[in-house]
Amino acid sequence: MSGKPFKHIFRIVLLIGTVISLYFVPWVLLKAWITPLPDTVQEQVDDALDYDFDGIIVYVDQANMAPEFYAAGYHDTKKKIPARPTALFKIASISKLYVAVAVTKLVSEGRLSFDKTLVEYFPELAGRIENAEKITLKMMVQHRSGIPNFTDSPGYWVNPPDSDRETLELALDIPANFLPGEGYGYSNTNYLLLAMLMDKVLGYGHYQYISEEVLMPLGLNNTYASLNEVNIEDVMSGYYVGYEEDLKTNEMGMIATAEDVGIFLRALNDGSLFEQGEQEIYSSIYEYNHTGLIPGYQSIAKYHPDLDAVVIQFTNTTDFEGYNWSLSEITYNRIIKILKRKSG
Repeated sequence: MSGKPFKHIFRIVLLIGTVISLYFVPWVLLKAWITPLPDTVQEQVDDALDYDFDGIIVYVDQANMAPEFYAAGYHDTKKKIPARPTALFKIASISKLYVAVAVTKLVSEGRLSFDKTLVEYFPELAGRIENAEKITLKMMVQHRSGIPNFTDSPGYWVNPPDSDRETLELALDIPANFLPGEGYGYSNTNYLLLAMLMDKVLGYGHYQYISEEVLMPLGLNNTYASLNEVNIEDVMSGYYVGYEEDLKTNEMGMIATAEDVGIFLRALNDGSLFEQGEQEIYSSIYEYNHTGLIPGYQSIAKYHPDLDAVVIQFTNTTDFEGYNWSLSEITYNRIIKILKRKSG
């Protein structure tokens, strides 16, 4: 067959494949993606409500400008309380950034070592976590340990354990996902173990250390370890599509305002929260941006060097299919485009 007919046939096949793929793409995602950009961030935040988010909060900290706060929808849908830019929100896996910073500081102080193995720190886990004698602290920070993720356990989100020890049991006596250092697998178990290790080394709760070494120096007075420390009415409600109950009262880790997360993220990226030599250590082990997802709560926290801007987005509706997560990312990326257009 000559080259031109083959290319013609290839284009037809490619077109047919594109049409078929678009057929299976949920139209709500396509609509969110192709709709013309509005003129302002607030308009885009308002538009997010068209995609079944109960509420949304956005914080923008751009260099040489006053921070900007945006909100739309509801803080509490049933009570019809409007969304509050200053509301507390469950930040889920964004908390891993705080843990990684704390581990960095403890390594810098010589109280932890990246090269020590899991079994050296927790001898009782020998034989219960596969390859525990080969898994290093650094591998756990980087999700390169191969340790199974406890949140993958059937029914975990329906009936979460009551303690760290019970949670850890969900990941014990299970085959490793891969050999230590030979793959990547995001696992919440890594960070559960890191938190437990810090508690053990410090002799007190690791969140106290985070508070003293990270939060207090930055003046972050609206970041908390637990719902027990806050007025529950200050926490934004969380919703799961198809489930009527408000998920606000479910204990799921750290809570913070968008502003507090934004201040932390800028200090992380510009290095101002580190002592001498610590930033080099941190840069060798972990990332500078993060997202978070638990039932009812989605969060995106990123620094954009081309804009010199930190942009935080919280949305309080999740679903089983993951469409809401995709919609939150589309909304976020459109906000960044608006900011770039304004700066251009």
